[in-house]
Amino acid sequence: MPSDNPQPAFVLVRPQMGENIGGAARAMWNFGLDRMRIVAPRDGWPNQRAVAMASGAGRLLDEARLTETTEAALDDCHYVFATTARARGLTKPVVTPERAMEMAREKIAAGEKVAVLFGPERSGLENEDIAKANAIINVPVNPEFASLNLAQCVLLTAYEWQRGAVDVAPERIDMAKTEWASQSEMEALSAHYEQRLDTAGFFFPEPKAEGMKVNLRNMWSRMPLTRADVQMLHGIMRQMVRWKERGD
Repeated sequence: MPSDNPQPAFVLVRPQMGENIGGAARAMWNFGLDRMRIVAPRDGWPNQRAVAMASGAGRLLDEARLTETTEAALDDCHYVFATTARARGLTKPVVTPERAMEMAREKIAAGEKVAVLFGPERSGLENEDIAKANAIINVPVNPEFASLNLAQCVLLTAYEWQRGAVDVAPERIDMAKTEWASQSEMEALSAHYEQRLDTAGFFFPEPKAEGMKVNLRNMWSRMPLTRADVQMLHGIMRQMVRWKERGD
């Protein structure tokens, strides 16, 4: 059975290829969605090509609701979005996938059932299908090549749904078995390099030496180093000193 997690139903209207149905199922499950409805698939149902393409998301196909008409697929829904890449001459709100899924979340939280219509691969939704929708989802794509694969369109919409469900930082750093270096560790690294560079005569001429040391300390402070980085830099300097001593 589909999960109890509140979510919109994704309705594939007259899909043509089993592979695209399977790809859509896979895209939905990537983002935690499992309410699929299929309207009059061209190649019949069940479809082994859909199963093969769905891979680990085959459960969605087993539990998909199959109907002969779009009306039947939407019979329990309160609000419907229709995806289309083309202007249809119909007076309706037009929203991005991001805004659509924000609206869907608000309506579902208020107890409404929401559906998203996706049209067949070759021509997209017919106007009579879009007329049943309350709003249109329009993806801002290249106007000279606006056609999206069915599974791609499902993926974009599912991704926007998931973005609102989890708090994902827009940027992060994965720490590979280490942690950021502490201030004392950075001070020790700075002192190590300053001492060895001083011995090597790097800080020359004398009137500029203090300014050069300040610049070096400032450089270390700007570098976000991990403890592993600091250990490696200590090792580099020690090895360079050993190599120089052996050369002498």
